[in-house]
Amino acid sequence: MHVLLDDDLGSLTLRRLRPWHRMMASGRAARLDGELAAGTSPEGSAPLAARAMRLTSMEYRRDLAGSLRRILIAAGEVALPVAARSPLSVSRPVRVPLRTSRISQSAPRLAELASQLLQPGPVPVRGVAMVSQLLADGSGPLYREASRDDLGAIIERAERALAV
Repeated sequence: MHVLLDDDLGSLTLRRLRPWHRMMASGRAARLDGELAAGTSPEGSAPLAARAMRLTSMEYRRDLAGSLRRILIAAGEVALPVAARSPLSVSRPVRVPLRTSRISQSAPRLAELASQLLQPGPVPVRGVAMVSQLLADGSGPLYREASRDDLGAIIERAERALAV
């Protein structure tokens, strides 16, 4: 597989993505997600490019949307009849505490965020990285009452980044 990367002269160069680039990207996923969410170009390095490819894959986006959906179900914001459940909507036991009041206030927007992730075609990596960070941040507004982060503002930034 090949990717475009910035070279030392400020141009894009076609480079081969090696297996160790994907391993490095996997091992540094949280840091790379932070960089991509902040707007760093995926063309900056092979690990960034590898992580961007993984984040924007339909499989990964489907997993993120499923996680958002499970959070909404666990918080009591989505109730589906048994016949209407799909693998994305099946509620597994939640192992971390959720801030259900915050989730309830932002439920429609979280559901819309999940829908945006499921749209066919390419999506901006920045928005997907923002959603990935939101879900992975155990000290963030989805999980901790003491978090000072504004869940609505985080969702709004992710929605705007995905809509570009």
